[in-house]
Amino acid sequence: MTDAIAARACTPCRRDAQALTPQAIAHDLAHLPEWALLDDGRRIERRYRFKNFAQALAFAVTVGAAAEAEDHHPDMGLGWGWATVSWQTHSIGGLHGNDIIMAARTDALYVAHQ
Repeated sequence: MTDAIAARACTPCRRDAQALTPQAIAHDLAHLPEWALLDDGRRIERRYRFKNFAQALAFAVTVGAAAEAEDHHPDMGLGWGWATVSWQTHSIGGLHGNDIIMAARTDALYVAHQ
């Protein structure tokens, strides 16, 4: 199911878009179990592990390029052997479908980096 989520098309997010409902979030996150729902359901986050800093940095650069291609950007943290990726849509104060899609794509990029 993760592949099916990643295959969804991102859509332009307008300021008047509605945030996902708790039910929709729960449904999709059931297929993305490594992701944590934070900030009262307004943000999702996952920490990825790597063998060293260079691998974590390469992953972060790849995620950044994917985000730039969709014009939908995460917050990221980086250190020796880890990278944290956090998705939310600030303009609507919650999660948009694009956040879920990009989380699934981020997971796919992680698998590709292993």
